[in-house]
Amino acid sequence: MRWIYGRQDFQSAERSEESCYLMTNGLGGFSSLTAAGAAARNDHAFLMACVKAPNSRYNLIHRIREEVDDVLLSTQEMGDGTAEKGYRHLVSFTYEDTPVWRFLADGVEIRKEAAMVQGENTIALRYEIRNRRRSGCAFRVTPFYQFAPKGEDMEEGAEPALRGDRISGRAGDLLFGTTGSAEAIKPERETYYYRYDACDGRRPQGSAVSLHRFQVEVPAGEEAVLDIVWHLERPGEEFRFPEAGQVIADMKRRRQALAQQAGFQSEIAKVLAKSADQFVSERASTGGKTILAGFPFFEDWGRDTMIALPGICLTTGRYDTARDILRTFASCERGGLMPNLFPEGDREPMYNTVDASLLFVNCLYLYFERTKDQEFAEEMYPVMERIIAAYRRGTDFGIHMDEDGLVMAGRGLDQVTWMDVRVGDILPTPRHGKPVEINAYWYSALRIMEHFASLFGRDPGEYGDLAGQVRTSFNEQFWMEEKGCLKDLVSGEPADRQIRCNQIWALSLPFTMLDEERERRVVETVFEKLYTPYGLRTLEKDDPQFRPVYGGEMMERDMAYHQGTVWPFPLGAYYLAFLKVHSRDRKEWERAEELVREQLEVLESALREGCAGQLPEIYDGECPTSSRGCFAQAWSVGELLRVYEKLEK
Repeated sequence: MRWIYGRQDFQSAERSEESCYLMTNGLGGFSSLTAAGAAARNDHAFLMACVKAPNSRYNLIHRIREEVDDVLLSTQEMGDGTAEKGYRHLVSFTYEDTPVWRFLADGVEIRKEAAMVQGENTIALRYEIRNRRRSGCAFRVTPFYQFAPKGEDMEEGAEPALRGDRISGRAGDLLFGTTGSAEAIKPERETYYYRYDACDGRRPQGSAVSLHRFQVEVPAGEEAVLDIVWHLERPGEEFRFPEAGQVIADMKRRRQALAQQAGFQSEIAKVLAKSADQFVSERASTGGKTILAGFPFFEDWGRDTMIALPGICLTTGRYDTARDILRTFASCERGGLMPNLFPEGDREPMYNTVDASLLFVNCLYLYFERTKDQEFAEEMYPVMERIIAAYRRGTDFGIHMDEDGLVMAGRGLDQVTWMDVRVGDILPTPRHGKPVEINAYWYSALRIMEHFASLFGRDPGEYGDLAGQVRTSFNEQFWMEEKGCLKDLVSGEPADRQIRCNQIWALSLPFTMLDEERERRVVETVFEKLYTPYGLRTLEKDDPQFRPVYGGEMMERDMAYHQGTVWPFPLGAYYLAFLKVHSRDRKEWERAEELVREQLEVLESALREGCAGQLPEIYDGECPTSSRGCFAQAWSVGELLRVYEKLEK
């Protein structure tokens, strides 16, 4: 599926910045600019390199200026209020496996295409110039370098320097090669205005510097190609520049192979399968694979990884990657907990999550069900045993099993569920007590342990007996007959009875606790109160704490983050639950399947808005139209892939 943006999408600077592209290199590095080629965020970059996978990232090439003689083709808002308005000459921007721009400037046609090398901080540009004028023209490309850590600005006195065929700066040496001419120029420092950072209350200005430019002369009536390749040098390596055309061809082949391996029939599912790969990265500190939670902001977190892994890895047939990630997390288990944040440098891992460990057990079961890899399951069994034992006796962050068999978590200012925002001493969504989704994960984990214990010749009785107690307690304490749904929390506080999306996971896991009638009522209540075509609201609109808009300063955003804001990723569990409760009868299933397919059609517009081919982190709660937060989110992609798999496979 190819995403096409035409003149109607470039009517103004603001319209030209509504969408962007994303390429990644499997190291945590990426390339992302707007459809018009502008940097509209501080962490937009043509080359965001990663010197230590996956989080030590540097904004090397911030943006690129392009000109045909005196006609500017590039687009960029400047800090002084001026702007380059090259979008007026942009005929189209398309994205399928690579980003492609087409320009028309007074009789000169330019086609621009970019690609990255997997496993390297290498990026290639190819310009195809067709001069249909009656006179010659000069085509020039001027890169602007920053060499600043991701999210920061270039420091005064720390500007990169041009030394022969390399740019030297804080991240090391960036080598370059070209088929055109390269000319050193007087350094020019620019200051930019970032529209999206301004909307979100972040510092809306940054800067970069030009040091040289590339050029090719094109005689009248003739054509020319200008190739440029940049590569961040690694110590001691001998590097040979690849041809830009080869880099582009390799990237296309790789992405097409990913779609073929996943085996989906739906065109949207094929897009999501390729998009899923963009979150998979190496992790230098563990020597294994990991999943980055989202671009451009997030790193790899335990909870996000365990939620995203079934969709990102299992539905796409990447079982080796899934096993590698699970083994990495298993090696880092401490006190029954999985890391929520991996260490960088000398820092210790952070274990402030109650759900990652239980979801780890869930992921192992889903992996085993597909692969029947009993050897790996037996290798992981002691880790699972330690998790269950730690939750029963109690571990850090107030995580422990109560007398009724249900799990409690959180104390003080701890935030250990996914609704984990803290604003100073304010917890907008305090969920200390017995969270609904945590106890759903707990029950499923116990049944999984019962299954594995029996398979491996152990006594499954203790797990089965405890699971029975949990089921009874859960139904007694969480069910709200008058509302036809589940409490969000059991803590004795008024917030327990808020209608939130967390209850949907009590229906979508491998093992669940509600009877058929209650499951149907939960699905209908969630649809009535929380469903939107782009995701589930985190809180019903009728609740006094509902926040309709996500935006503004950090505190305003954090206060709205889980108070009604729409998240796409719970939509996956909703659709799986909807299909489940309508699977008892053949005709009912066929009708449910048809409805889900129809409702999923809207994803095509969602995949076009924000980041081409990707699903975002969040939308506004009142009217979810424009994406917010990360423009590409792993668990959003992964959870919707699971729905397509259910429909097709």
